[in-house]
Amino acid sequence: MKMKKKIKFLMLCLIALTQLFPLYWLFTFSLKSNGEIFGENPIGLPQIWRWENYGNAFTQTNLIRYFLNSVFYSMATVAVAGILSAMAAYAIARMKWKLKSLVFGIFALGIMIPAQAALLPLFQVLDKTGLKGGYLGLLIPYIAGALPMSIMILIGFYKSIPIEIEEAACIDGCGIFRCFATIILPIVKPAVATASIFTFLGTWNELMLANTFVDSDRYRTLPVGIMSFAGQYSTDWGLIGAGMVIATLPTIVIYFILSNQIQDSLVAGAVKG
Repeated sequence: MKMKKKIKFLMLCLIALTQLFPLYWLFTFSLKSNGEIFGENPIGLPQIWRWENYGNAFTQTNLIRYFLNSVFYSMATVAVAGILSAMAAYAIARMKWKLKSLVFGIFALGIMIPAQAALLPLFQVLDKTGLKGGYLGLLIPYIAGALPMSIMILIGFYKSIPIEIEEAACIDGCGIFRCFATIILPIVKPAVATASIFTFLGTWNELMLANTFVDSDRYRTLPVGIMSFAGQYSTDWGLIGAGMVIATLPTIVIYFILSNQIQDSLVAGAVKG
């Protein structure tokens, strides 16, 4: 029995190392010169720790603007999509109305249809309405793209809540909006946190739409900005690595802040299922 536990422990350690190695490689990559990256020392620790790569990333590029743009896009998408998806999922899961099945099917199609298929018509709509190239030109697709998955996550949790809770609240004179805000929403908080993390990660790392719909350097997101660090004739890969590390840190921080909510969400789903 002890031998089995030791083998399981060793296997888990190996899995953990394989998961952590990309972070180690990215960090050391950001502190090397081009020579070390491509020939002398691609995997090991830097021979010369080039911390100036991080300073150059801030001083020689518009990294701060790109970072703030990504923060704005991500936070706005999480806030708006979180509110809309929580209300829409509640209406689909808990209320009875004629077009409920149709609306649910439309949101389900949003998961099935890839973003690449909607890229050209979306480009034409934003171009004709004058929204392409500004903040709204990215925020609207980001929010619309985040709704289907968030709604599907929340519907499952809403259906697992006993209907007697709302019936008791209605008997006590609680209206539908007050019941939703003060009773139901706190119960599904782990699911909202889970949906918010998926929304944040999807928005923060999104490249295709941001690269297509944004022309001005003023509105660029962090992934598009880092991609622009590559030069036509030469590229400082250590500088790009520093930018990638800076872009990765917020996702790690957000996950650690909300990791307990995700665990509660998984446990609650397992128990109720």
